Amino acid sequence: RRGGSDRSPQAGMAAEDEAELSLLECRVCFEPYGPDGQRRPLNLPCGHVLCRGCVGALAGAESRRLECPFCRRPCGLAETSDCRPLLQLLELLGPGGGGLASALGRSGGGAAAPAPAGLGLRLCLGGWGSLVNPTGVAACPGSGRLAVAHDGKKRIHVFGPSGFCLRRFGERGDAGNDIKYPLDVTVTSDGHVVVTDGGDCSVKAFDFEGRGVLAVREGFSLPWGLDATPKSEVILTDSEAGALYRLTADFQRGELKKCQMIRSRLVSPRAVAVCQTSGAVVVIEHLKARGPSKDSTRVKVFSAEMDLIGQMDSFGLNLVFPSRIYATAVAFDREGRVVVTDVCSQAVICLGKPEEFPIFNPLISHGLSYPVGLTYMANDSLVVLDSGDHSIKVYSS
Repeated sequence: RRGGSDRSPQAGMAAEDEAELSLLECRVCFEPYGPDGQRRPLNLPCGHVLCRGCVGALAGAESRRLECPFCRRPCGLAETSDCRPLLQLLELLGPGGGGLASALGRSGGGAAAPAPAGLGLRLCLGGWGSLVNPTGVAACPGSGRLAVAHDGKKRIHVFGPSGFCLRRFGERGDAGNDIKYPLDVTVTSDGHVVVTDGGDCSVKAFDFEGRGVLAVREGFSLPWGLDATPKSEVILTDSEAGALYRLTADFQRGELKKCQMIRSRLVSPRAVAVCQTSGAVVVIEHLKARGPSKDSTRVKVFSAEMDLIGQMDSFGLNLVFPSRIYATAVAFDREGRVVVTDVCSQAVICLGKPEEFPIFNPLISHGLSYPVGLTYMANDSLVVLDSGDHSIKVYSS
């Protein structure tokens, strides 16, 4: 059953958000999107969508590079691409734009083809009108609930195991517990939702009722990815500082105990995951291009004592896979194997255990548009956050 297909109070709230978010308008110039010309919607590499006219204006006549106006990620004009889900929606609505409510009402996240290797799509949540440019997803170890960070009016959505949206919180705004721009989210074993906020370079924690319990604003340059350990500690990356931190707190009391840098001299680290059995930590570094070559990524795995035990960059992956790989999210499976999302092949790939690199095993190779988030649930279901069609896809064997 799709989470977006049930007529419920949550569906009514989503319908209200559809009108507020103006999904068919560029959020820079507020002009309606169109299928051609300057109004054609384009994806930036970060997942945000702008019209072609605004992309050109932000890039300028000579530089041909721009910064995303929402998350400030730099990119080149050649890295933009057509926003296919929005173009398909425009085609569905036709020249008059009729049927918007019914079209968005079917947005349970479009159907995806079954995955190979015994994995099949079990549940699809979100979609247009429910999630907007989602950036992070995490599973609660005990309850099976999923927390998703996105760019909507309320930044955090919590879904139950059956797909219902149970709660939405984290207002968009400038107040102390508001969230300016969420980059990633995790859920601790004691049931707290922790978010990295790129807007004010902070880390914020909430309980599952949406009450803010802690905000850490000092000491970070740009906190990005984060994941929780079995002891409810939080491992997080600072992309600009090139560092990895361990944050220890009493979330029940809202007290920060310690924030310790545990690794430095990393290159733009973003996504991070902690192995729940061994304590190993995997990080994705984003490497700047030299000369005409494109940017690439590197996967680094550290032991629980933060010793480097394995690494693999895009060049090495290309030796075992015939196309360029750009990893955006990472997780450990139950056996301690490293699993990454690749936006170039629109796939989820298992790289094996660190001592086995380079193993290449595609887990999902169909039905994804722009996968940016990855996590495993307690029942071993694989959860993929697809920013391309603003959905959460749950796969199981």
